[in-house]
Amino acid sequence: MDEYLSGLTTEEINQKTLMIDECTTEEMLRLMNEQDALVPKAVAAEIPQIVKAVELLYQSLSTGGRMFYVGAGTSGRLGVLDASECPPTFGTDPNMVQGHIAGGDGALRTAVEGFEDSGEEGIALIERCGVTNQDVVVGITASGSAQFVIAALQEAKRRGAATIGVVNNKNSKLEHVSDVCIAPVVGPEVITGSTRLKAGTAQKLVLNMLSTSTMVKLGKTYNNLMVDMKASNIKLLDRSVRIIRSATGVDEATAKEALERASKNCKLAIMMIKSGLDAQEAEQALAQSKGSLKAALRSNSKVV
Repeated sequence: MDEYLSGLTTEEINQKTLMIDECTTEEMLRLMNEQDALVPKAVAAEIPQIVKAVELLYQSLSTGGRMFYVGAGTSGRLGVLDASECPPTFGTDPNMVQGHIAGGDGALRTAVEGFEDSGEEGIALIERCGVTNQDVVVGITASGSAQFVIAALQEAKRRGAATIGVVNNKNSKLEHVSDVCIAPVVGPEVITGSTRLKAGTAQKLVLNMLSTSTMVKLGKTYNNLMVDMKASNIKLLDRSVRIIRSATGVDEATAKEALERASKNCKLAIMMIKSGLDAQEAEQALAQSKGSLKAALRSNSKVV
């Protein structure tokens, strides 16, 4: 028996759910809900570490660096999910935030459990991605023992990249290869060892905080409006119009007209309306302010 694995909190038997197979459906669901309610507190306890991680990410991405999520199984899928949502939500280049899972994209649909034990594959991933000292690699593993993730972070560190660990156990193997380690301990799972449950939920909350907070600091929002999103379908076009109206107070027709003049760039349309600049001038002002709408408006208008 592996002493490390047997000592993990995520491998312990949950005394609260011992007889779950004898519960009624409602009793079962209430047990799961009670256990899930423990997750936000565990994440809250890690906010000091999450602050450090966001600062690392902001420093990297604001100077041309990239963010890589690396994980296996549920952890890998969550990383790919978070990364894939950044371009439509924040208008980022797909290369800025990347998600990679042990076993490749096929593992997103079909479990390929053996790959998490391959340190060689983790190293090869970092090599293929061309990770440099400008980048940040975020390793995600509930147990903190997936060799694919640990080796990837070791190789990233060797190349001078910053490393962040997201794990659900204290004093894990992952911690030793992470510049910042975020470890929300959610306790034993409802079904023993099934870390797709509370551990996965905690990881999702942490990844939400990492990417969203970093993007806000990068000026990808205006107040709490997602002004850098890409209006790539009917729903998002409608949302763009509503965002423009909320930010500027104009009517629907004016918002639509500005959005067209801005080539469906929501942020640019708001800049044009609030500053009175034409599209080219507004675009130049935003570029001079590194994409921050508030900073650009402060430089070109009395109203923010």
